[in-house]
Amino acid sequence: MISPLKARNLHRDLGYFYIGLIISFAISGILMNHRDSFHADKYTTETRLIVAKVPQESEVTDAYAEELGKKLGVDDKFRRQKLDDGKLRISFEKNDIEIDLQTGKGEITTFIKTPIISSMMKLHKNTSNWWIYYGDIFGLSLITIALTGVFMIPAGKFTFKKRGWKLALAGIIIPLLVLLFV
Repeated sequence: MISPLKARNLHRDLGYFYIGLIISFAISGILMNHRDSFHADKYTTETRLIVAKVPQESEVTDAYAEELGKKLGVDDKFRRQKLDDGKLRISFEKNDIEIDLQTGKGEITTFIKTPIISSMMKLHKNTSNWWIYYGDIFGLSLITIALTGVFMIPAGKFTFKKRGWKLALAGIIIPLLVLLFV
């Protein structure tokens, strides 16, 4: 078993080393939880109403969507297109287009990335190989921080054995209940 002093030192040093990443991931994780309500990583600078002739759904391709964007004056890097609920949604790096397939009416939204917040969210979503491995090390370090926290208080009424296990159990049960019932 690890001594309380060694647990405290390891806990402290890993906490110091990862404090920036812990805070960044916590903030961006909270913002990502609410991305259906608002997009914290970007803000709208302009919205233009448009009318466009849209073909049948079966004829909509990436090439068509990219070309339509150019015809509508979007000079931007194409990302993807999606047909959803009777609407054509085209995503560019700095613009989004949404068009009702029945009426042809829609809008072009131009946006700018939010400084700092968009960078934190990019870290959270990054999938490059080296970052994945760094993230794995970070995850293992968080596990170590959690486990060394258990052994930091050697005696008294606030030890893991007397009180901490109840809080830990509650912290495990709540996410399990959410997974089972939500």
